[in-house]
Amino acid sequence: MLWSLIKIVLFVVLVAALAWGAGFLLESEGGIQLTVAGTEYTLGPLQSVIAVLLLMFAVWVLLKIVALLSATWHFLNGDETALSRYFDRNRERKGYEALSDGLMALASGEGQLAMAKAAKADRYLKRPALTNLLTAQAAELAGDRRKAERTYRKLVEDEKTRFVGVRGIMKQKLADGDTETALKLAEKAFALKPKHEETGDTLLKLQAEKHDWTGARGTLQAKYKNGHLPRDVHKRRDAVLALSEAREVIAEGNSIEAREAAIEANRLSPDLVPAAVMAARSYIAQDKPRYASKVLQKAWSVHPHPDLAAAFAEVQPDETPQQRIKRFRALTKSQPDHPETKMLLAELHIANEDFPEARRALGNLVETDPSARSVTLMAAIERGEGASDTVVKGWLTRALNVSRGPQWICENCHHIHAEWKPICENCKSFDTLEWKTPPLSEVAMPSGVQMLPLIVGTPETMPTEGALTTRTDDIEEAELVTDIDEPTNPDAPKKAPDPTA
Repeated sequence: MLWSLIKIVLFVVLVAALAWGAGFLLESEGGIQLTVAGTEYTLGPLQSVIAVLLLMFAVWVLLKIVALLSATWHFLNGDETALSRYFDRNRERKGYEALSDGLMALASGEGQLAMAKAAKADRYLKRPALTNLLTAQAAELAGDRRKAERTYRKLVEDEKTRFVGVRGIMKQKLADGDTETALKLAEKAFALKPKHEETGDTLLKLQAEKHDWTGARGTLQAKYKNGHLPRDVHKRRDAVLALSEAREVIAEGNSIEAREAAIEANRLSPDLVPAAVMAARSYIAQDKPRYASKVLQKAWSVHPHPDLAAAFAEVQPDETPQQRIKRFRALTKSQPDHPETKMLLAELHIANEDFPEARRALGNLVETDPSARSVTLMAAIERGEGASDTVVKGWLTRALNVSRGPQWICENCHHIHAEWKPICENCKSFDTLEWKTPPLSEVAMPSGVQMLPLIVGTPETMPTEGALTTRTDDIEEAELVTDIDEPTNPDAPKKAPDPTA
């Protein structure tokens, strides 16, 4: 607004100055006296100004004539392009002006204007390497996909612009959902420019989606050599690809190759839980329980996970509950304060029917970090110690309220997965699943929820933390506890949960 006001003021001042100057010239006397060949010429003030302007124009014309004569002289001396360069200067100036205007229109989102400026620049410059790219991008912005594709194909024909053309068509195919063609184009573009980071990421993602694990590992290695990945990230993603390749081999029934691939995946990234589980089962199949135990213990020391505990139980499947508790000490001693360790020990003691020890192992986990699993374990402990159905159902009701605990969640789109996968089911991103606790979302209940305390227990014996909400995916886990047998000691004291817990 201020700049517009300044321009208006400057324009008024300029007009006033010109008017004053013209009036001054008309009213003033004298002028310029010229003597040519003995003849004297007297010019008035206004005539003097006109004469100066005509002189400046004559000098400009003289310079143009001198430049033309110079170009003609060079042409006569063997420079065949001297005259063409002279006449093309004005055309190039107009062409570059149109090209500049087209780029500005493209940046401002004016697709049609950018296409018009690109066509004008092409007429003047005759340099398709410059104008075709602007035309293609302007056509995409304007929604003319056919013209954009035709222009990209023209770019493919020129060796200097081949990569740009291939990449442009690849993006169009990705937008259309034609991943087969996009994969071939990505391979071609990556071969032309292996150091282009975005193309490498696109190729890696497409290869992973097509389960081309061998090709994806090659692309990953190329990205690492080109400095696009840190060493630790490369090792983990290479392990993920090796693990995915091992799963494919297992599905095909090649047991020896599957074992080698699983062990290789665990070697590349020992803390990758699915790789450790698969490697341990490969060692179990080879009758090497000590190797399997070492693999699982190392992974547990970094990241405790229930799948690791399940695989550790498979090392000695026929042992008694007492023997299992003793053997699992080698696993649980590395992370004694971790919630997963506490729940694992509680499960082991419940299986041994040592419910007081299971309660001590669980500790105050249901108060400090409650989850559906820990609260369900507490219900099992209460049932084992002889608590009433009202108390047990009270714990089960609370299990419907709390979080499900850690799950495989995509870091990119936060989609929850039932099991680990190399590619997110929702956003198709690669290696983005992480084992963590999702945020607890409150779900609205129908009006019949007021009858729930009459079914599962009285308000005095039920945990009262938060409003009653439910999550249907917890029901199956909660119902398992209702099938626990009656305790062996029916006279054991019954202990109700703390209502404020």
